[in-house]
Amino acid sequence: MRRTMLFLPGNNPNMIMNGGILGADSIIFDLEDAVAPDQKDAARELVKNALKSLDFGKCEIIVRINALDTPYWETDLEEMIPLKPAVIMPTKVSNGEYIKKLDEKMTEEEKKNGIEVGTIKIMPLLETAQGIMNAYEIAKASKRMIALYLGAEDLTADLRCPRTKEGTEILYARQQLVCAARAAGIEAYDTPFTDVEDLEGLEKDAKFAKSLGYTGKAVISPRHVDCVNDVFSPTEKEIRYAMDVFEAIEQAKAMGKGAISLRGKMIDAPIVMRAKLVLDAAAEIGGLLDE
Repeated sequence: MRRTMLFLPGNNPNMIMNGGILGADSIIFDLEDAVAPDQKDAARELVKNALKSLDFGKCEIIVRINALDTPYWETDLEEMIPLKPAVIMPTKVSNGEYIKKLDEKMTEEEKKNGIEVGTIKIMPLLETAQGIMNAYEIAKASKRMIALYLGAEDLTADLRCPRTKEGTEILYARQQLVCAARAAGIEAYDTPFTDVEDLEGLEKDAKFAKSLGYTGKAVISPRHVDCVNDVFSPTEKEIRYAMDVFEAIEQAKAMGKGAISLRGKMIDAPIVMRAKLVLDAAAEIGGLLDE
């Protein structure tokens, strides 16, 4: 489960060393925006050594590579694929062909390193107007695809509008991306909230993203991890209701009934599906409900 995905600059050894104890479900080693062109090689080497020698515990490992229109991306894959990160995050993804080109190179590198083809997954960063409009095409472009991730900073620059805390300017993009992801049967992850000091604004923004259907949210500061984890974790009330749903279903079966109500509302397929998602999430996170 990815409630939080914490960005770690690939050229920051202190943050990288502490990545596994900062509380995020996933950590993103960033070889792109956080790293200046003259530091790309050094950052790649630092991340490579970290993945070889450090224990990041239960954290999922994601590597954000440079865009395919740069001279860096192929070397990024050649250096990272042998270390078997869980996910590669390509940037500036605009269409399905972009993903297919990436998939071909990943397949080549997996074969070269004796890794089963398809082991390493893809989570593209959609941060252009073209990418948002082609979101479903991108989501269906590879069997490696596990999620779409929205990048609002570059997107708003492309849209030629200011980036605000309220996020009105990215509402369409948020809705478009989550619909495309769900239609393709994969997850959707929201853009970071970039004001490190405004924890109240962060909570509001995360709750809104959750209300739209997002599974989790990327963060750029360890200070944001706990808040976002809390927002995207099932509450005790939600867990107990989900348990009651399945208890009611079992009672209906025992009584030979084809339908049953709970608290005055019929239990239909969507309610059962939501209840299952809540219980699955609670089981994966653990420790959310004291018996």
